[in-house]
Amino acid sequence: MSNFNQLELNPQRKLGFWAIWALGVGAVIGDGIFLLMGQGIATAGPGAILAYGVAGFSQLFLMIALGELAVGMPNAGAMSHWVDRFMGKWWGFLAGFTFAIGWVIAGGSVGLALGKLTMWFFPQLQGDLWPVFFSILFISIFAILNILGTEIAAKTQLILVIIMTLVMALFSLIGLKDIDFNNFTPFLPHGIDGFWAAVPLGTYAYLGAVTLATAGGEVKNPKDLPKALIWSSITFIVLYSAAQIVLQGLIPWDQITMDSSPFTVAAEMVFGIAGAYIMNMTAWIAAATCILMGTLYASSRIFYAQAKSGYLPSFFGYLHPKTGTPVYGILVVWALSVGLVILGSVNPDFLYVELSNQLVLAWLVSWTLALIAGILYRKNNMQEIQQLPWKQPLYPLFPILGFVGIGIVFYGSFVGSPMTLVRGIIWMGIIYVLFSIFNKSKKIVNTTGKEKSL
Repeated sequence: MSNFNQLELNPQRKLGFWAIWALGVGAVIGDGIFLLMGQGIATAGPGAILAYGVAGFSQLFLMIALGELAVGMPNAGAMSHWVDRFMGKWWGFLAGFTFAIGWVIAGGSVGLALGKLTMWFFPQLQGDLWPVFFSILFISIFAILNILGTEIAAKTQLILVIIMTLVMALFSLIGLKDIDFNNFTPFLPHGIDGFWAAVPLGTYAYLGAVTLATAGGEVKNPKDLPKALIWSSITFIVLYSAAQIVLQGLIPWDQITMDSSPFTVAAEMVFGIAGAYIMNMTAWIAAATCILMGTLYASSRIFYAQAKSGYLPSFFGYLHPKTGTPVYGILVVWALSVGLVILGSVNPDFLYVELSNQLVLAWLVSWTLALIAGILYRKNNMQEIQQLPWKQPLYPLFPILGFVGIGIVFYGSFVGSPMTLVRGIIWMGIIYVLFSIFNKSKKIVNTTGKEKSL
């Protein structure tokens, strides 16, 4: 294909409401719910139910606040495109790049968790290499699905999310009969400090749902984006809150460990060994959906959009002429994810503690910039907003609530570990320097087709 034709090639608009709803539900971090919830319960006891609820509603408020941007400016770059328009090229690049990098980090941590969950089905396999092997195997399969076409990957995602949703709903409904209400006391065994410390853990569990905004370049009808943003949030809040209530009603909080998924243990109590197998498969699906349409899909789309705007090397902007997918971007994200899986197998603390904290920081930066862009959109484009098929209700309530949620997570995550914040500022500063060098003396074409220089 000639360069001219490649420049004219655009992503294929094939995604309907249910596909992007599944993207939002499935992009909620799998290991945060199924493996690391034990840490949240250890931190807050039964109060983790409320802490995770606060985190979930913070995500919902964020979704509603960003809905107008999603429908008014549907674009594969999502927050990168929005922030660029209202705040300038560096801030737009930072908003998108930090979100993409967060998903790349998740590709390592969730990918390694996927390998460990797979090992549950093969207890006869011994050694540290097997989890790494399974991690790389499935990350590679999901990368191939993404390369073959967005529609193929999205249909796979939808099937997996429906299975996951049904299993968690059945677990919640059937497990209600076995709840011991004595397990909910004391509700806050570690006091209010334990409660606030659990909120960032809940936020990590619900991170990623806003990923569906990156489907803006491939959605059939842009007005499906805000509907999917809201309904995917409602789905995972109801689903996981109900499941956590049943979980804590079945197992006393001080008996929940992080050695295995607490949901697998609880499912075995309710359904026997068959239930444990099914729940562990559900945990596997949750991690798989994060990789399939979170890490590999969202990151590659943001890199694609930023390359088309001239912020990244042009090869990230290449689309396959038949499938319309950003092949090189997917391959780079795959390689980075595999590298992080290998790193995590050697030094798990670095991946699951330091890099996971940097993931949270990166997404807090991205969300903050996106919310500011949403406010500027309202301030400067009311005539345009009045023509949108979906408008944000009760403005400015939800942007305010979004900022409050970001503040709570920031406080809980970084006030006690200032060096983590310092390291985050350092790597973002390095990115700024590299960004300036790469774009020095060149003209950048933004998504409206206008040229602007540094």
